[in-house]
Amino acid sequence: MRKKRGILFSAALLLLFLMSGCARFQTVSKEEIPVEHTVLSPEYAALYREVAKASPFIGSLDGYADVWIKTPKRKDRLFCNIQLNRGKEARMIVSSGLLNWPVADMFFRRDSLFVHDMLNNRLFLGSNSDRNIEKMLGVNSGYRLLSETLLGLVRITEPESAIKSVRKGSGKLLFTLDTQAGTKEVIIDPSNKTLSALILRNSSGSAKTELHFRDFEICKVDGRSVLVPKKIEMILFRDSDEGQKENQLVIAYDERVLKSTTIPLKLSLPKKARVISLDDARILPWM
Repeated sequence: MRKKRGILFSAALLLLFLMSGCARFQTVSKEEIPVEHTVLSPEYAALYREVAKASPFIGSLDGYADVWIKTPKRKDRLFCNIQLNRGKEARMIVSSGLLNWPVADMFFRRDSLFVHDMLNNRLFLGSNSDRNIEKMLGVNSGYRLLSETLLGLVRITEPESAIKSVRKGSGKLLFTLDTQAGTKEVIIDPSNKTLSALILRNSSGSAKTELHFRDFEICKVDGRSVLVPKKIEMILFRDSDEGQKENQLVIAYDERVLKSTTIPLKLSLPKKARVISLDDARILPWM
């Protein structure tokens, strides 16, 4: 009888654990958009220029994060070791499941992608394209924006002259910029001079990409202090026959180290792995 009770108790604990894991699944929370129009003062212009630089002295990141991916077809929670050299290569070692078994080793170069499917010892090789990134992570943001999103520091490349309007509200400022593809909305918190959100819209005004940066913490880099978000959220909007759909990526760092220099990143090619074209693959096993 005691043995049976022990089994039932263990099963109950496992069920509670599974239920709590589902309850902790995180999705993107919406940003309150400033609506009151104001003028572009010299103070606001200087704030935009400072935030747009995105702490250029930071060169690399090495950290551990919980990652949640939500698409119209499925939801996944992963644990990742994320390493990247700013503007260059990046690596994500992905673990999944209750025991956090390693399932994938992803290596990003500016022109190519390498993915080791560790469960089946398969090596996917392909071009670094929006479509292939979507196969890997569920979002097709483009590599430059994805790598800066992982870092938590997105450079705004448009000059001050591209600002066509400024709005304020809820303690934030919203700068609307003209771009070749449409408009870019840059939401800044002037109290701590940080980027709170970034919304990319096409020429018709529809949102295509939305980023949110939350839970800022002070990090020390070579004796300099910088505020960097612990939580980063991305939404990719896609048009379909059934209307507009969303793919979401949420990254919450548990720990990380930022450096001004680059870190050594090497791709370790697996032995005896079956090589498959990533460009031809439909979707990867963990997605």
